[in-house]
Amino acid sequence: MPLERLVTVVNPLGLHARPSARLVMVVNQFRSRVLIRRADAGDFVDASSLLNVMFLAAAQGSQLVIRAEGEDEAAAIDAVAALFTNPQEASHVF
Repeated sequence: MPLERLVTVVNPLGLHARPSARLVMVVNQFRSRVLIRRADAGDFVDASSLLNVMFLAAAQGSQLVIRAEGEDEAAAIDAVAALFTNPQEASHVF
């Protein structure tokens, strides 16, 4: 059963190229499939694709739903959520 977590974009510039690339880099370290969508929109996109992540057009304050499914889903969702919640990551990238 997939895991889901809700996160909020705190970066004043939103989820632009640099944080999107960082997110994709983290996602690609795991075997699980990681999907992401805006909480106010419908479809999930593959979080391992930079273009998919950037097309979310997530501005500051946007809420995102992260979904992970696979053998290391717990570690994957924790790592991705940490990009948004860890003060050290969030202040520099997110």
